[in-house]
Amino acid sequence: MNQIILITDGCSNVGVSPVVAAAHAKAEGITVHVIGVLDAHVASEHSAEEIHETARAGGGLSRLVAPSQLSETVQMVTRKTVVQSIQQVVGQELRTILGHSKLESLPPGQRSEVVRVIDDLTETATLRVALLIDASASMKPKLQAVKEAIYDLQLSLQSRQGKSWMAVLHFPGNLSGDQEVELDIGWTRDLANLSRLFYKLNMKGTTPTGPALLKTVQYMTADADDIHSSLSGEGAAGPGTEDRTAAGKDGMWSDYVV
Repeated sequence: MNQIILITDGCSNVGVSPVVAAAHAKAEGITVHVIGVLDAHVASEHSAEEIHETARAGGGLSRLVAPSQLSETVQMVTRKTVVQSIQQVVGQELRTILGHSKLESLPPGQRSEVVRVIDDLTETATLRVALLIDASASMKPKLQAVKEAIYDLQLSLQSRQGKSWMAVLHFPGNLSGDQEVELDIGWTRDLANLSRLFYKLNMKGTTPTGPALLKTVQYMTADADDIHSSLSGEGAAGPGTEDRTAAGKDGMWSDYVV
């Protein structure tokens, strides 16, 4: 399962619409969630609309939160969507096998077995989460909350039985030229990598959310050999072929019979 969690506090103002970019991500099998980090529990109408529409186009969840709620929200969004994704797969399988997807219509024994499989897969399925951080100037006071959220999310992912990989990117990039997004941490399961997070950030005013989403999709779908040609920055090549295969076309039910 592949997810992008976009953390931002403002409207995009450069390049393609983030709604269009999120729809492209969904077409590539990547769910896009958007968390709006606010100084108060209010946002401009345009900003809130963009946050919700981007998540809707990406098949994900959207939340507007204060910095103090960010860590809990990122973990909740990640776990909730894993369960939803697995339930969707289970529903499709039930529809194929039984002609319907409603657990309530199954006999009690079969129903409990399906629930067990859902719980099992929630903990064991391979998961990749790319955190995409808005590093525009207005986000500077909120970066400490972002760092704490990333650290707590990594701890949460490590507690799963399945393989969980995380990458961190920010936008706009701070290299010379027009860099929409920059890779801070490549695919990793190593908490030690967080020590260098954002050490070179140079906060800017532009917010190329849409282009940054497209680049992140490119990063997530690229072969390991192509990653550094598509994005600048350091980081491990990421999950091996066996990890991508585990979450690939064979489906999640290959090891289960209901």
